[in-house]
Parts: sequence; C-alpha cells; structure tokens
Amino acid sequence: MTDPPPRRERGDAGQPLRSDGGDPIKAFERKQLLERIERESATVGASIPEQITIQGEQINLQEFVFEIRRRDTIPSGERERVEQAKKNLRRERLQRKQRIEDEPITYEEADRLTEAIIGIDRALNELESLGPVDIEGEAQAQEAADRKRWMKFLQKALGHADDNSGHGVSGRGR
Repeated sequence: MTDPPPRRERGDAGQPLRSDGGDPIKAFERKQLLERIERESATVGASIPEQITIQGEQINLQEFVFEIRRRDTIPSGERERVEQAKKNLRRERLQRKQRIEDEPITYEEADRLTEAIIGIDRALNELESLGPVDIEGEAQAQEAADRKRWMKFLQKALGHADDNSGHGVSGRGR
C-alpha cells in the first residue's frame, strides 16, 4: 500500500496555498505572499524575531527592541543607534521583499522570508512608536514657544506690535 499524496491547503478560490517541497514558487503564491506583507494588519499578533541576520551580522533583534522599549527616554547617543538600526531594518526588509518578488525560490523559502519581513515590520513599529529623545529638552522648547506666543499676545494687546520685528522705531530706513 502506498502513502497518500501530501495534502495541500486550499485558499478561498480553492487554489492551493502552498506547493510541495522544493517546487519553485508559482506566480499566484508569490502574489499572495507579497499581499500578505503589505497588509496593515500583518503585524497584529506577530512576534519580533529573536535573532536576525542583517548585512551578514547576527543581531539579537528581540532583545534590542525590548531593551530600548523598557526605557522611559532614550539618551541622544542611543537615539543614533536606534535610528541606524531602523535604517538597517528597512534596508533588510526591502532586500527580502525583492527576493520574493524577483528571485526563483521555493514557496517555503518565500514563506520564511515573508515571516521574517512581518517580524521586521513589527520591530520597526515598536521602534517607531518610541517617545521623544529628551523629555526635559522637549519641555524647555515648549516653554520657549509658549513665552514667545505670550510676548506676541501682550505686544498686540498693548498696541506695541508693528509690522516689522516688533522692536525699534517704525519708518526707519527711509
């Protein structure tokens, strides 16, 4: 007696969602995976990969993201590191997506790339949602802007505002 043929999963239109073992990816499968990557909800419930190789370097991505998220504020030196990490993640995402789009690969490899891209997107979402670098600096900038608005208001209210800079004698330079 022979083994039954491998069971294939079916999509909405009854098309197989995946091909067998080492078969090259079919055009509709490639399209489905690319659509999955671009879905707004793709990262919902997705995990950040523990480790990822970016430009030949193994990165503990999950640990990095959780370490950064744990802090209330990010010091300016760390901010540069976070910005560089985001840039590298975006570049890696693009390279992996291009492999799915253009290279002759198997469905399984394309599926692994898709999962990695969704994990990268999740990490990017976490890193993008970080608060201001320096809360104290932000507060000082806000205070300065408030003082400036208050002075403008007082100048207008007291009739001291002129169309130039608000200082000096009007009609100067004639």
